Amino acid sequence: MATPEPDIDLQQGLFSHLLELRTRLLKACATVLLVLLVLVPFANRLYTELAAPLVARLPQGAHLIATEVASPFVTPLKLAFYAALFISMPMILYQLWAFVSPGLYKHEKRLARPLLAAALVLFYVGCAFAYFLVLPAAFRFLTAVTPQGVEMMTDITHYLDFVMLMFFAFGLCFEVPVAVVVLAAVGIVDVDKLRSGRRYAIVGAFAVAAFITPPDITSMIMLAVPMCLLYELGVLAVRWLVKPTPAGS
Repeated sequence: MATPEPDIDLQQGLFSHLLELRTRLLKACATVLLVLLVLVPFANRLYTELAAPLVARLPQGAHLIATEVASPFVTPLKLAFYAALFISMPMILYQLWAFVSPGLYKHEKRLARPLLAAALVLFYVGCAFAYFLVLPAAFRFLTAVTPQGVEMMTDITHYLDFVMLMFFAFGLCFEVPVAVVVLAAVGIVDVDKLRSGRRYAIVGAFAVAAFITPPDITSMIMLAVPMCLLYELGVLAVRWLVKPTPAGS
């Protein structure tokens, strides 16, 4: 009886892919670990820089506090780990791309490369936008509305969690052009639908901004307006990158 060679080839191919995936994951993890080891000696300084938007707007004599015994040590280390992930993201995405790109068609690679690069840059821009513009405005509002007789003294761990959540939220919201291009590439929308749905996109942007940002109108506008502009950028990107599907195909 003949040996089912196709099954053996399939198993060998699957095994080789799993080995390559493990190698790629190990390289990505090694990069994060290496960057983390470099950042650990600067963990306290990193936290000082992260806390600057709030500390600069605290009333005179107020300061951040640590409500847990180990938090002065653990919290800066958590920030160093987040920073290591942030810095290592290009290498992580490169390893992901190197794993999946051999299975893509030429036209898929042509579209995926700029989308991957744009997604990374836009995420970084969203985080920078939150740190330099939105957080100072939000903390200015929060310190201004603090009731009389209440002293604002934020826990360092809670502050880190809040800022990381803001970074992640703004980074994702700035991915609007990438999301628009992906939806157009898979045929869900086209340029005409995107243009006609502009009013709904504006309403959605303000709704998302109201849900994500701190409870002040300034922060909401500072997120909603860029999202609307990024939506328009996505429409332009669809015209450049996505070829319209011929009728009847």
